[in-house]
Amino acid sequence: MRKRWGAVLVATGLVAAGCGSDEPEAPTPQPVTIAVAGDVHFDGTSEKALEPGGLDAITPVLSRADLTVVNVETAITERGSAAGKQYTFRAPAAALGALKDAGVDVAAMANNHSLDYGRTGLTDTLAAGKDKGLPVIGLGEDADGAFAPHRVTLKDNRIAVFDATQVLDSSLAKAWTATDAQPGLASVQSTAGAARLVAAVEAERSRSDSVVVVLHWGREQQDCPTDAQQGLAHDLVAAGADAVVGSHAHVQLGQGFLEAGGRKGFVDYGLGNFVFYAKKAAAVETGVLELTLPGTGGVSAARWVPATIRSGVPVPLSGDDADEAVQHKESLRSCTDLAAS
Repeated sequence: MRKRWGAVLVATGLVAAGCGSDEPEAPTPQPVTIAVAGDVHFDGTSEKALEPGGLDAITPVLSRADLTVVNVETAITERGSAAGKQYTFRAPAAALGALKDAGVDVAAMANNHSLDYGRTGLTDTLAAGKDKGLPVIGLGEDADGAFAPHRVTLKDNRIAVFDATQVLDSSLAKAWTATDAQPGLASVQSTAGAARLVAAVEAERSRSDSVVVVLHWGREQQDCPTDAQQGLAHDLVAAGADAVVGSHAHVQLGQGFLEAGGRKGFVDYGLGNFVFYAKKAAAVETGVLELTLPGTGGVSAARWVPATIRSGVPVPLSGDDADEAVQHKESLRSCTDLAAS
């Protein structure tokens, strides 16, 4: 299923006789929907996603948004040597093709697994994104590339999506972090990295109508946000982010609205797993966050579309099961700094 894109328009202002102004009138941004989902890899049972039709169950949800972003938590390569760590993930380039066919538009790849196969894997990942026509963010040949947002105009709404990680293995963080002289990923583990992202969001506010930040953050198996998550969310909303959304904990966390610096943004501290080899309990609780971005600041509507992971892939819930899952997601707000509206 292919999603219907809003037209990308270029303003062509008309100059009235005798007016003397050459400035075109800026088009008025229209509301767009952005869908964001959590952690994706293709190991174990989640290899099913690589099969023809493997993601058919969730495709209608992913495809109906104007823009869909998922966190791809694996190196896209068939080369390289595994990093010295307990869990390493990699997948063929076909994985990005499968996500694109399912309605995904952007792969957010700043996380603690995207360089599991070193710089060879990073090079292959970036090449695969270009080959499959699926933009990759959060990785780059240097820090400027890693911190650069994906920009797109839909329905005259200029949208920017950033990606960064607060989570890296301590033994690998230096080698994996993009710098002015080193390829890698956008890391906000350090004070300097976080300040760079905040400054980039603040600068983007003047050129984009809608700004979204996707993050890899939190503590595994903990369903309440850490102080570091809350502090960064506050700074990003104050800087101009309309939405701050993340995953990593392998369980869901709370979501809601946050006021900071005279602005209001929407924050989801944890989307949970998505395409993953999880088999039981909270690890299989998943869903897709749908946000409406009016283009005039903030988020005008938020909807949690619940699903469960079966044989490695997400399947939407319905009826009482869906209602209970939505209520559970809302209950997680109680240990956050967020409001319902």
